[in-house]
Amino acid sequence: MADIADMKAQLAKLRAKRADGVAGYEIDGMSTTFRRDSEIAAAIRDLEARIASAEGTAIRKVRITSSKGL
Repeated sequence: MADIADMKAQLAKLRAKRADGVAGYEIDGMSTTFRRDSEIAAAIRDLEARIASAEGTAIRKVRITSSKGL
């Protein structure tokens, strides 16, 4: 298993590639190609969750909804 520093470095590279619009990349000799942006987003979420788990922190989501109903 990769340590936290390695995972954070991979996360930074993945975010940079996503921002640049690059569909594929190579990290540590392993090549990955994504077909859609949603696949890159899923990989980022997974990596964030693994980092949070390793650090002992939880990723929290806040959902706000409203309605004009009666």
